[in-house]
Amino acid sequence: MPDWEKRFRAPRVSLPDWAEDAPDRSLFVSNATGTYELYAWDRKTGEQRQVTDRPNGTTDGVLSPDGAWIWWFDDKDGDEFGVWRRQPFTGGADELAAEGLDASYPAGLALGRDGRTAVVGRSTDEDGTTIHLVRTGEAPVEIYRHRESAGVGDLSHDGSLIAIEHTEHGDAMHSALRVLRTDGTPVADLDDTEGGTRELGLEVLGFAPVDGDTRLLIGHQRRGRWEPLVWDVASGEETDLALELPGDVSAEWYPDGTGLLIAHSFEARSELFRYDLASRALTEIPTPPGTVSGATARPDGSVEYMWSSAAEPSAVRSTSGGVVLDPPGMKSPGSVPVEDVWVEGPGGRIHALVQKPTGTTGPLPTVFDIHGGPTWHDSDSFAAGPAAWIDHGYAVIRVNYRGSTGYGRAWTDALKHRVGLIELEDIAAVREWAVTSGLADPDRLILTGGSWGGYLTLLGLGVQPDAWTLGIAAVPVADYVTAYHDEMEALKAMDRTLLGGTPEEVPDRFEASSPLTYVDRVKAPVYISAGVNDPRCPIRQIENYVKRLEARGAVHEVYRYDAGHGSLVVDERIKQVRLELEFAERHLKK
Repeated sequence: MPDWEKRFRAPRVSLPDWAEDAPDRSLFVSNATGTYELYAWDRKTGEQRQVTDRPNGTTDGVLSPDGAWIWWFDDKDGDEFGVWRRQPFTGGADELAAEGLDASYPAGLALGRDGRTAVVGRSTDEDGTTIHLVRTGEAPVEIYRHRESAGVGDLSHDGSLIAIEHTEHGDAMHSALRVLRTDGTPVADLDDTEGGTRELGLEVLGFAPVDGDTRLLIGHQRRGRWEPLVWDVASGEETDLALELPGDVSAEWYPDGTGLLIAHSFEARSELFRYDLASRALTEIPTPPGTVSGATARPDGSVEYMWSSAAEPSAVRSTSGGVVLDPPGMKSPGSVPVEDVWVEGPGGRIHALVQKPTGTTGPLPTVFDIHGGPTWHDSDSFAAGPAAWIDHGYAVIRVNYRGSTGYGRAWTDALKHRVGLIELEDIAAVREWAVTSGLADPDRLILTGGSWGGYLTLLGLGVQPDAWTLGIAAVPVADYVTAYHDEMEALKAMDRTLLGGTPEEVPDRFEASSPLTYVDRVKAPVYISAGVNDPRCPIRQIENYVKRLEARGAVHEVYRYDAGHGSLVVDERIKQVRLELEFAERHLKK
């Protein structure tokens, strides 16, 4: 078995969630059976038990604070439209968790410590967002409704207050906050503005873990990046932590409420700290160089975190020493370290992450692997996909274009209105560096990506037809107008924010940003993979693009699979990577 396949088959686990009032009970995701599913873990006995077992896998699950129940989201073959079910932690039959609520897209979930209360967020095309208070044995009570997107943030420790994020102002990129009582009456609102426009986001990070405590930990962007502050929703007092850290900062409470676990992300790497609320002291928590993709503070004061680097596979570690979860079976082979490159672009310095096979010199066949989101970023973390290309002799370049997170609010927000085109300008600048530096062979350049990265791939092949040798797009946006009309409601709101309106209101912007507009300019062979149940990049708009390729006899291949926005089945993931590698082998110039 080749190393690239071993990386996908090697057993993996997520950072375990644990029950607030029963910390020996945990929930995690693993691919141990070949499909990603939820697992219960009793730390006291060491027993691990598979909770869900569905053909297309399950990853969305929440453990109740008392540790008695596991809630999991039941959709149909990856379409993300379904209902919450629950199962006893110790095992047993699944049951409908929120009686009286029809199927929907999920919009957040918070579970009460009393074992019978839940706050359930729902999103549908017909109703927009609704939030319901659900108590065992009682009919659900609607406590919030709005046409624009919103979501459940958290439920206070004593169950009396509910924090929500909402975009009633119509800006889906920058949420405002509202705190409600359980009957739906408002307690407090917070809505950051700048110059009369709503361009500063807020996010809920969690209520203080103390009964009667009305402090809410939130994230804000008032200094141009994400930072935490403590907001007392009863008094209105705000305690700004004013941490002198250059990148984005997130936080969560330590279980005793005396401190905060700080996660700092800067220039594609991350680190952890403890912040003491009384002394305001910030103390570094040692972690290896690389990326911490999740962390949680345990009742004993230790911190568990998921860590990896581009060269070393992920592992769940603890500050108390050792690996927390080490699944049996084959171990994932490592890959090569990442090199940082900074390129001057039209909107500022662009950060690119470069990997190449050991011992090679350019010019090399080069893969530009473009991340999704777009509000996301590539980091110095382990990724099986890029490693597969490297194994086959390719250099891999990943670009944190404008729109990416981790480089300040202005960088993330820059892509508005000229959606797609801005990102391609940055990718073009890095491409120019890669060729002129001698790293990349200009006759063997692959543009690829999934989701938003797939969208940028198709758009790039049409807007920059002479720049790329071939393109490989996974679950892409291909026809922006049709995608808007078919996609889930929350993404419609995001597109209205990005482009400034609907396709009917700003048709020129949708046309300028749609790959379909440029499909007749595409010269390179095109490979597209698509999930037939995908609610994010729906299949109909991809078929529209493919028909245009077919009409002009353009070289292309399409692979359709029975899942949603990607697959949770290991064999299916391996098949997709193999098809991409084989497509490149057939069409790339030797």
